[in-house]
Amino acid sequence: MFPSEFGYERAESVDEAITLLAEQEGQVEILAGGHSLLPTMKSGLASPDVVIDIGGIDDLHGVSRGDGVVEIGALTSYNTVADDETLHDAIPAVTQAAEVIGDVQVRNRGTVGGNLAHADPASDLPAAALAADATLHAEGRDGHRTIAADDFFTGLYGTALDDGELLTTVEVPTHDVGTYVKKPSPSSGYAMVGVSAVVEFEDGVVESARIAATGAVDHAMRLPVVEEELVGTTLDEDDISAAATHATDEIETFELMDDNQASAEYRSTLLEVYTKQAITGVADRSGTAP
Repeated sequence: MFPSEFGYERAESVDEAITLLAEQEGQVEILAGGHSLLPTMKSGLASPDVVIDIGGIDDLHGVSRGDGVVEIGALTSYNTVADDETLHDAIPAVTQAAEVIGDVQVRNRGTVGGNLAHADPASDLPAAALAADATLHAEGRDGHRTIAADDFFTGLYGTALDDGELLTTVEVPTHDVGTYVKKPSPSSGYAMVGVSAVVEFEDGVVESARIAATGAVDHAMRLPVVEEELVGTTLDEDDISAAATHATDEIETFELMDDNQASAEYRSTLLEVYTKQAITGVADRSGTAP
């Protein structure tokens, strides 16, 4: 299929992109890597009046490391993150999610910021961003704004970005122990259910845990009861199994996604199974596994 006719603007800087966003009338879409936007335009699910291409903004590309944090430019490709061996030690939850997105062509062109801003309910990176306690930086007409990952994903394709705002940087605290696992759709590779876990230990005992899931409901979400059950444990097999049984505790049955990929009942089962797998991965990586 071919998309409807649309206007095209190309921004060479963040300031120019924000100005263009403010000037346009009608529906406006941002073009980053294009692997989310272009398929929806071709299928008719999106019909923007204007597309603003930000792919040439050099300042939004690349990764930098500071004291206890990794900053990822919004236009950084998945492969840039997945192929950097130093990042696998610094932000493993994010790198593991990046390396299982799509195929090599998608990973070469798709962007971290585009993925998070699109907020597809079956995308991999939102769960990793939540588990890793990421902070998202946005620029708009009113200046700079920071948004905690916990507050960013608001519903089906919905985020806390305001109209006219542009996601510029994803800031991820470094973490020694993190995982991401998923049950991919056989047709698309998107997550039927994906779970990310980041755990901190003190003398072999879980001090804090952040567990997040994607694909289960209409947006990525934390699993707070699982997190609470893990604190104070040593992540032995019984601890992990017991905690994983609480994966759906704060999800109503009607909230579970139910489509031709998987029923709500199947997703409920997958969520428990993959929560257990993600936490087991943390235990294996940390050396606490028996």
